[in-house]
Amino acid sequence: MQGTRTLGLPDCRPVLSDPDDLTLVFQPVVDLAAATIAGYAALARFPGTAGPEVWFTAAAEVGVAAELEALALGKALDAVPGLPDGTFLSVDVSAHLLGTEPVQEALARRPDLRGVVVELTQTTPVDDLAGLTAATAALRARGALIALDDTANGYAGLRQMAALRPQLVTLDRTLVGDAGADPVRRALAELVGGFAGRIDARLLAGGLETTAELAAFMRLGVPLGQGWVLGRPTPGFAPLDPRVADLVRGTAARVRLADRVAGLLRPVRQTPEDGGVAVAPAVLVGPGEEARALVLADARTGETYRAPVSLQVLPSADVPETLQRALTRPPAHRFDPVLVTDPAGQVLGLVRVEDLASAAHTCW
Repeated sequence: MQGTRTLGLPDCRPVLSDPDDLTLVFQPVVDLAAATIAGYAALARFPGTAGPEVWFTAAAEVGVAAELEALALGKALDAVPGLPDGTFLSVDVSAHLLGTEPVQEALARRPDLRGVVVELTQTTPVDDLAGLTAATAALRARGALIALDDTANGYAGLRQMAALRPQLVTLDRTLVGDAGADPVRRALAELVGGFAGRIDARLLAGGLETTAELAAFMRLGVPLGQGWVLGRPTPGFAPLDPRVADLVRGTAARVRLADRVAGLLRPVRQTPEDGGVAVAPAVLVGPGEEARALVLADARTGETYRAPVSLQVLPSADVPETLQRALTRPPAHRFDPVLVTDPAGQVLGLVRVEDLASAAHTCW
């Protein structure tokens, strides 16, 4: 039975009677390791300026939510044959509507669901988790992959993850937004990612809008990304913009560098050990230019003093591991700079313990 439309919400009935009013656009899902398109997300668009969330809310208000979702789902499945080779199409279905007759009829229009990711959104609690599990099992039997969206919904979301065992887990905008500057959001994302890894699910960071957010999730090792920084929605299956591919590859290179001591290297003077007074900071080198000692300055008095090389690493050394090694040195030398050399022992520079601590915090 249809309800009464709330004032201010759009009227969905014309869309249901004229399906051409609902159109689809496709946003790329990017493989962040390969800088290639892994798939596309099908997104519904409606007449006027109201967003799709408003239209689906309006449909729920008048009791036709399943019909409107079925319309969008059917249009998305019709587009599957045009997918580029090696990619998937992600289609949204509200978890509580998956078992309804209109949605099941839309899914039945395409018996072979290979190449389709059915992404279950969780805007409304699901009371029949056993029924939902059975419905997703039936979709898997037809070749579909199952994704779970909006996993920031606390215990209920994690409980559904455990029951449904999705192959893909999407982090929503509430966890992704400003993650580059918010360690709490990064920690929550890492928690969800760890849980997803335990059930062999891949993680997708959705709603990526800035390069800082992209870098934060690439540093976490999240394999898939989606959002404006990676590509806007388009009417067809557009290839990845070469500038975006360059951005992803460049970000990956910077992330790798940030995780290594090489990214923190500071140049340092090299002075022969028998060459007289050296200005701190400096490295005293022997006849073969091998490091013999450090010349440092006391932060309180400014006086210079000679210190042994208490820790020497290669530029490829891991930042957190190097910090741990530095902090386990004898107390008198715990905060001395770390000497960085090439494999032959030639001095490349110094790394401050303060810089290691800051970078290790970023890398976690």
